[in-house]
Amino acid sequence: MNKIISLAPALSIILLLITGLSGCKSSKEIGTVVSGGAKAHDAFFEAMENQALDFNTMTARLTAELKMPKNNMSSRVDLKMVKDSAFQLSVQPFLGIEVFRAEFTVDSIKVIDRMNKRYVAERYADLKGQTPIEFNFYNLQALFTNRIFLPGEQTVAPKQFHKFKLNQDGDKAEVKVKDSFGLLYTFFADGEEKLLSTYISDPSDHYALQWDYTDFRITEGKPFPQLMDVKVLADGASQGGIAFRFSKIQTNVPVSLDFSIPAKYKRITFAQIIKSISNTQK
Repeated sequence: MNKIISLAPALSIILLLITGLSGCKSSKEIGTVVSGGAKAHDAFFEAMENQALDFNTMTARLTAELKMPKNNMSSRVDLKMVKDSAFQLSVQPFLGIEVFRAEFTVDSIKVIDRMNKRYVAERYADLKGQTPIEFNFYNLQALFTNRIFLPGEQTVAPKQFHKFKLNQDGDKAEVKVKDSFGLLYTFFADGEEKLLSTYISDPSDHYALQWDYTDFRITEGKPFPQLMDVKVLADGASQGGIAFRFSKIQTNVPVSLDFSIPAKYKRITFAQIIKSISNTQK
């Protein structure tokens, strides 16, 4: 588990903290597009950006299914997001009763564990020794909103398109970029420049994180995946993961991100909660 955390800490936070886990579809499903033809390098990335969902705020109801070697659990999760600012995941496995709430902001992460009356509040800067990776809040936001990204960067500007290596082969496209630690980020798209998968691997490709997007439906005029399947891999074999099924997606509506912590709750460190949760999986 510690090796998984060192590969993709921000994502493992989600996978680990939701170990407490105990839709409406009226729109038409969109298939994978197999035509389109090769595009010039910059035109390809412009098309990818044009396909991405444009929003200032987003709310959604998720059904999250946790898949671990010893446990398979599911729960309702409410997502609230203010673009480029913060987003929250509220885990509610019992009749809408919240047991966990996680908030990711540009510079910090906070988690409330209501069952054990404790909380975590850490700045990313203080976790650098534990997380040797350029992955940041904006990259995590991109994963949840089906967007391509540059490791450690806030946006992908046209002047940065040259940083990606693009390989187009008929109806498929593969985009690669490395960060300064040697981690390889590979993005796969179809003939319509929809992002279908993001694959993050260590230099040896021994450990990897795969984030797949399927069941696309039109949301605010753009194709958006209703299913996101996340897997942690070791030598190509799944070590566990989580699947997010989206429903009731709304954009550009008022969003309140409250994160009040009861006075009697005990503060613990990120390392303590990771160790505690990791021990439950042994």
